[in-house]
This record gives sequence, C-alpha cells and structure tokens, in this order.
Amino acid sequence: MTETADVIVVGAGVQGASLAFHLARRGLRVLVLERGTVASGATGRSSGFVRMHYDLEAESRLAWASFPYFRDWAERVGAGDCGFVQTGFIELVPATLVDNLRANVAIHQRIGIPTSVIGPDEVARLLPGIVTDDVVAAAWEPESGYADPAGTAAGFLAAARARGARLVQGCRVESVVVEGERVVGVATERGPFAAPVVVDVAGAWAAELARTVGLDVPVQAWRHDTAYFGLPVGRSADFPIVIDNIDEVYFRPEGRELMLVGLETNNEIGGSPDRPLTSLHQGAVEEMVGRICARVPWMSGGTLRTAHGGQDGITPDQRAILDQAGPDGFYLACGFSGTGFKTAPAVGACLAELILDGRATTVDISGFTLRRFAEGRRLVGEHPYDLLWR
Repeated sequence: MTETADVIVVGAGVQGASLAFHLARRGLRVLVLERGTVASGATGRSSGFVRMHYDLEAESRLAWASFPYFRDWAERVGAGDCGFVQTGFIELVPATLVDNLRANVAIHQRIGIPTSVIGPDEVARLLPGIVTDDVVAAAWEPESGYADPAGTAAGFLAAARARGARLVQGCRVESVVVEGERVVGVATERGPFAAPVVVDVAGAWAAELARTVGLDVPVQAWRHDTAYFGLPVGRSADFPIVIDNIDEVYFRPEGRELMLVGLETNNEIGGSPDRPLTSLHQGAVEEMVGRICARVPWMSGGTLRTAHGGQDGITPDQRAILDQAGPDGFYLACGFSGTGFKTAPAVGACLAELILDGRATTVDISGFTLRRFAEGRRLVGEHPYDLLWR
C-alpha cells in the first residue's frame, strides 16, 4: 500500500527540516525523504553563521526573522539544541565599498537589526591583534554569532516528528509523479509515496529533481573549502566572527580551542553533485594560512587540525529560488548558494505560508521567484558588494 502525506519534502538539510517543522506545526501530515542522512549535504558542512548583514534587503529580513529561533530555541522549537553562541559579527569591506556598507547598515537599522558602522579603532578593540591598516569602516552586529547546523536540522526534525511528521533516510527520490497538470507524489528507490504537494529542497540535486517535471532550474553544484585551526597557546576563543572581504577570507571561533577558516575564492562551480568530495589540497591550506595571518598575525602560532570540502546548490545571481513552479503542487526551495543556514527558520515559515495561504507573510519572498532568470531580472543588492561569496 502506498504511503500518503499532505506534503512531501525532498531533502533533510536545515531548510527541509525547518519547512517540515512549520508545516507540521500547522497540522499537515509531512513526509521528509532524504537520500542520505539528516544534514549530510550542505548543512553538515556549513560554517553556521547567524548574522543579518546582506546587501539585499530581503535576505536581511529573512535572517532577522530567523534570528529569534536561534536565540530562543527552547521556547520556539522545543526539541534538540541549535547550539547558538553569541560572539558578535564584523563585516570588513575594501575602501571602495565603504559607502555601500554604510548604506546597507542604514537599511538594516531601519529593519530593526541591532547594527552600526564602526571605525578601525573599535575593530581593534573588539578583536585585539587584528591588522586594521586597510580598514576604513566596518559593520558590527553585537548580537550575532554561530550555531550548530546539524544540531539545528536535527532539532527542527525532532520537533516536526513530535507533531506527526515522518522522516525516511536513505531514500533517493528518482522523480516527481504528475497526473494531468497536478503533482500526485514521487517515485523513489524504495517505492512510491503519494502527496498532492512536493517541495524540492534537494540542495545541489535540486535541478535534477526539477527536470523530472519539465522545469529547467538554474542550480549548479558549488563546492567550497573549510578548515579548523588550533588556536595558539594562551589565545582565547573569545573573538567575533569576521567576514573579511578585503583579504577574501572569513573566520570564527569554534568551541574553546579552534578557529574555523574559509576562503571566499577558489570555489568550484559545476560538475556532478554525486562525485566524491575531495580533501583540501596543500595549496588551499597555504592560502588560508597566508590570508588569515595577514589579518590576525597571532594565528601564525596556530596548527591545522582538520579540513573538509562542502557542497551546495548555487544560482546565477547567488540568491535562493523560493517559488511554486511547474505543475500544481510543485514548489522550489533551493539554490541557497552557500548562505542559507541563517535564513532557514524564516524560509521554512514563508514556504509553509506560500503552500497553505497562497503567499508568504513572515517576509515577502516574491522576488525569489524562478521567473526572474527567464525575465532577465536577477536579484542584485541595493548597495552591492559584487563578491562571489556572500
């Protein structure tokens, strides 16, 4: 007998988990199908930033609407632990983009986000030993921090399952089944499942699934490198997250003894998402070390502990696709381009509203439509930074 649900969510990363939580909270029977295990894709390799600074207002609004979930997890979700750590967040930009940074901070302040523009002396106070010779101004978010991506996804799913949702792992969805102009379910390697609504939250595999309903979704596999370095002896992990768009590197504390470091360049776009993730090569490690030590020279006493590659789906404008498209009952929540973790709570709420109410009200997500690519109106920040990694 074919198992039935009200909604099938394809993908058990943090976005699919959040959506399952919000749908189940509104009383729907939700079935989450995952080709691997929970958070085994982009979520498990995410850097876990929880910050609101974007150059596109809609993304800042999504991040701001998501923030209370991380801060007040026990009250809002009530299962598991997202592991939120408040560190504060600093955004550094080249001198040529300082006016854009000031304008973006003004937008964020209008939204209600606690943020300000600070000078190099304040940056140096917040992170002793940082080099600020090339810093004219920076954005500062004192309430931001980082969280545990896998724990966040697991917590959302635990809360969804407590409300009746079902999770099936190790179940690759082969196609979405359509009769007439309506979705009726999916075909999987473990047999058919029936539902009038299917949501494609399949990360780097999203385009492959969308093709089964005749949709061309411009999402490619995007790969990036992350490493963990041991802090020098005597150096505390009490420092803020920094996105350094001058040296094209980002870093944050991890626990008490580590620093997570990622590059904003040398990312790979394209190719099969099924190919194995490769180990970080020595050249990339050396580049990380060079860039991080240029910004915080005291890390020259650090030690490489571990490194790994990650993968997500990326779109041509590096913004998500949040939309109903193709046959009735088929929805897209994909193409997060490596920056979807911090917006997942609000995106889940918005997609649930779109499915059940016909439009999102938590945040206006109409700009994230799939149609924008065919219509030649890619999403661009109001005061853009024009960098590959955001």
